[in-house]
Amino acid sequence: MSSQPLLVDLTQYLPDLLLDMKYCTSDNFLGTPVDGYGAPKAWLTEPAAKALVGVQRSLARFDLGLKIFDAYRPQRAVDHFIRWCDTPCEAALKARYYPNLEKAELFSEGYLSKSSSHSRGSTVDLTIVSVNGTRDQHEELDMGTIFDYFGPESWLDYDRLSIQARANRLLLQQLMTAAGFIPFHHEWWHFTLRDEPYPHGSFDIPIT
Repeated sequence: MSSQPLLVDLTQYLPDLLLDMKYCTSDNFLGTPVDGYGAPKAWLTEPAAKALVGVQRSLARFDLGLKIFDAYRPQRAVDHFIRWCDTPCEAALKARYYPNLEKAELFSEGYLSKSSSHSRGSTVDLTIVSVNGTRDQHEELDMGTIFDYFGPESWLDYDRLSIQARANRLLLQQLMTAAGFIPFHHEWWHFTLRDEPYPHGSFDIPIT
């Protein structure tokens, strides 16, 4: 990738990283692959990628690891989200991802934005998995909700969760903040590098 911004493939820095790139598939709140996600790859700026290396090493001592749901997000994907909000609601997707909100409220309540921090290249959505032997044998730790569940249950200060789910969220937050990332209050999975190299950027390089 020669175009700016300088983005790197996370698996080059973390070859044992697990990827579940939701927006490259139909397994997401839109129910369809998202514009700009031409390949199931996770790209980030080099400083963000290097910061994740330390998190992965800390987890590996306990047979745990990271799983990535989303990383760099092209602006055209954000535009796809905006267009999706003007389409009819699908009951099954609403029940799974935003049961107590209407589509337009996903923007007004702060879950979606017309200029996502992901498009700056230093924001990542992720969780912790238990790794038993091989990469194909893993289980996501209980975080209380699925990825991209839009509601108070995903907020960092939501306390009506099991003790284990609260502990798992705390572990993720502590490791990520120690590595220099800032959590997002509304989404337990969402973290942005504090010293991101392109704090005012918004990029639209498709992922291929």
